[in-house]
Amino acid sequence: MARKVVNRKELRKESEAAEAAEGKAEGKTAKKAPAKRKSRAKAAKDVRLKAFWGVFNQSMKRVALFDYSERKAADKKAAELTASQKTPHFVQPVKEAITE
Repeated sequence: MARKVVNRKELRKESEAAEAAEGKAEGKTAKKAPAKRKSRAKAAKDVRLKAFWGVFNQSMKRVALFDYSERKAADKKAAELTASQKTPHFVQPVKEAITE
């Protein structure tokens, strides 16, 4: 039993030709795609950050906070805590958002 092979490309061409002939007969033009809407997403606010020096312990818990211009004081505090508690403390820059 022989199967009939369907040529889909030829069927598609015939279908498109028939649709085009219908469109011309009715006098209608092809519909335009609807205009794409602009996104209404809110613009991200610019968050202002201020730099500080933070003194941290081994478990990354902030123990003290100093202004950025007071690096020597932060180092001194870290050295004092390291000597008194026998666990290392270190100084690391911290950036925090400014709230107005």
